[in-house]
Amino acid sequence: MKKRILAYLDYIDKMLASDEERDWEKEAERHLVQIRFFAHERLVHLLVFILVALCTVMCILAYVISEILMLLPLIVLLFVLLIPYCMHYYLLENSVQRMYEQYDEMIGKKAPYFSCRKG
Repeated sequence: MKKRILAYLDYIDKMLASDEERDWEKEAERHLVQIRFFAHERLVHLLVFILVALCTVMCILAYVISEILMLLPLIVLLFVLLIPYCMHYYLLENSVQRMYEQYDEMIGKKAPYFSCRKG
């Protein structure tokens, strides 16, 4: 998924940077479809991330309360899962935010349009 997102962002950035004449309305519609796909992926990963984080916290609390050593490997395993999920969700969130900016830029190619992009 990371490779696909980064490749798609690069593709759109190159399209926006070119002076080639395009039907920006059609390109914006296509871009909205991709935004929906990635936003859905982002939501799914957020839910999984929250679930793993809650399980991690519950296991830590269970260990603190009961001091059962068998919980330590589970806690380590959940942390090992939590860190990559956090990194992946961070990528998804920032990529979708960037796609919103790209969409604004596409619409702005046809007529003046709102944009909050810096510089």
